[in-house]
Amino acid sequence: MRVAVFSDIHANLHALLAVLQDIERQACDVVFCLGDLVGYGAFPNEVIQTIRSRGIPTIMGNYDDVVGFDRSDCGCAYKTPEARSLGDLSFGWTKRHTTVNNKAFLRGLFRYIRTESQGRRIALVHGSPRKINEYVYADRPMKNLEHIAESAQADVLVFGHTHLPYHKRVGATTLVNAGSVGKPKDGDPRAAYAIVDLREMDLQVDFRRVEYDVAGAARAIRLSDLPDHFADLLESGTG
Repeated sequence: MRVAVFSDIHANLHALLAVLQDIERQACDVVFCLGDLVGYGAFPNEVIQTIRSRGIPTIMGNYDDVVGFDRSDCGCAYKTPEARSLGDLSFGWTKRHTTVNNKAFLRGLFRYIRTESQGRRIALVHGSPRKINEYVYADRPMKNLEHIAESAQADVLVFGHTHLPYHKRVGATTLVNAGSVGKPKDGDPRAAYAIVDLREMDLQVDFRRVEYDVAGAARAIRLSDLPDHFADLLESGTG
């Protein structure tokens, strides 16, 4: 089975449509979304409607949680007061511009998804099996990654949230971070997603990078009353 997984769209409709088009060309058997449909970008309702219309099984990200439930804090790990202020502007704007109906949809998203294929147990989450907003970076201490892998109770753990794609074997579990569709942070502005191929004895992970209309997505942000800084980040691929 070939499994396409994507995460962290962040209201970037241009990037989402390009990724979905690319997935259609890859002959995948199933597609999952790992959450954070909204925030930072100019198209929260359009992104939600696209996911809804295609019936893609979707996990609730921390941004989906804060917008869907009209919370005051997304639980993000901001490194500076300026970053926190920008984050507050982002989810404040998104809460005001997301429809009541779409907020209800966000509230109904899965907290996690479990499935099995080729004898492998697969767990899909947004941040980690332990917490919706836990950042599972590749360079975390191995002992810490081992605890996370054990808590997954799966052969494959797939997640997002950090916006940095990687895969890594930790004990008996393969960790796969799908990266970010709409807000990459690795210096590559192209949209990112992953295909996990379970057909062979050795699991294969293909990280896809997809060209999209970055200028159009950035222009939409600048035409809104979102901070222009969010458009700058899209253009640089630095999140």
